[in-house]
Amino acid sequence: MSELSTDYVLALDIGGTKIAAALVNRQGAIIHRLIRPTRADLGAPAILQTTREAGREMLSIANRYGLQVSAIGIGTGGQVDVDRGRIAYASDTLPGWSGLPLANEVETALGLPTFVDNDVNAVALGEHHFGAGRGYQAALYIAIGTGLGGALVQHGEIWRGATWSAGEICHLVVDYDGTRRCSCGATGHLEAYTSGPAMTQRYRELSGIREPVDLKAVAAYARQGDSHALSAIAEGAQILGIALGGVLNVFDPEVLVIGGGVPEMGDLWWRHFETSLRANPMPGPAGVDLRRAELGTDAALAGAAWLAFTSNQR
Repeated sequence: MSELSTDYVLALDIGGTKIAAALVNRQGAIIHRLIRPTRADLGAPAILQTTREAGREMLSIANRYGLQVSAIGIGTGGQVDVDRGRIAYASDTLPGWSGLPLANEVETALGLPTFVDNDVNAVALGEHHFGAGRGYQAALYIAIGTGLGGALVQHGEIWRGATWSAGEICHLVVDYDGTRRCSCGATGHLEAYTSGPAMTQRYRELSGIREPVDLKAVAAYARQGDSHALSAIAEGAQILGIALGGVLNVFDPEVLVIGGGVPEMGDLWWRHFETSLRANPMPGPAGVDLRRAELGTDAALAGAAWLAFTSNQR
């Protein structure tokens, strides 16, 4: 085997519902993986415990197969002070996570250099180096599913901003007098009009139904010609396209990469989104290369691995 194929890192993806752990090589290939429930309802100690257990299990597998693991990379929900490996802020999705010295906690438990970043930043790194963003220098990455996240890449590196908040497009105000609430608790933010739950709620408002419904059901109704479902999806897609058109005018990236569960609806959502995005009055940004993400749920693990490899060499 070559040196590249025998050098591995442990990658961790910590979200509100699950924690994924994997052994990843320098080419971004996942060799072994496991997934555990986050147990977020039990608070930060339980989340940390699950993280440690998942990491130990992966390192045990690496030892069993003679794989050399050099570092640990973590993508996690929340804003991350990357220099200190500390969670600067996290929502109630990860209760008790704010202020946590995550890198130190994991490094102490598992005995390897540990590097932490925001989970959407990890997704962007994964797609940029191993997926849809290969070959581009300046990129904007958007993940849209149960929430809305963004990340900016310049010359292969995440642009994090002065307070680790760059790319947080979910908090763009698109309706200053709006009543729809974002996951942060504020009203009028972009996420509250464009995420999967937002479109589902809009469908319920338009149709008047009271029973619970998810986005898959709304998409199915739309394919059957339900006018309320079609309108809810089109509205969410159009609002996102218009808002991102403004973001493109500010940052002017070479490529816009879109991932997450919402675009999996395909043309039902995508054509409305792209039409609105391309209506941008600035001719340069209106012609941005538009790509669909390629790595799916592996993107965050691949990006966390890239973070570990590159940070451990500095």
